[in-house]
Amino acid sequence: MEPLTRITAATVDVLDALLAHPDHCWGLLAIKRSGRPAGTVYPVLDRLEQAGWVESHWEDSNDRSGPRRRYYRLTGEGAPQAVSTVSEFRERSRRPAVAPALRPGLAS
Repeated sequence: MEPLTRITAATVDVLDALLAHPDHCWGLLAIKRSGRPAGTVYPVLDRLEQAGWVESHWEDSNDRSGPRRRYYRLTGEGAPQAVSTVSEFRERSRRPAVAPALRPGLAS
């Protein structure tokens, strides 16, 4: 499994969708859950799969109407990484920005 080189808010939203549906999360479900457009979600899923965080497979049966679904699932190594990544990202987002201290004589 490779580390992700960049963690964006979209990446965290997709990871959160995968964590909410650990057994099978298809693309449209990830789109709805994350609130992100398809043009954002599918590239994130591809990056996660290339890094080894996610595995996917196509739906076997065609018992329902509509196109086949591609199901995504966090790997055994990807799941704990996803939990810590989402947690760390959300924790950083909650911290207030710290204003730099002004040096004496620079205050207006």
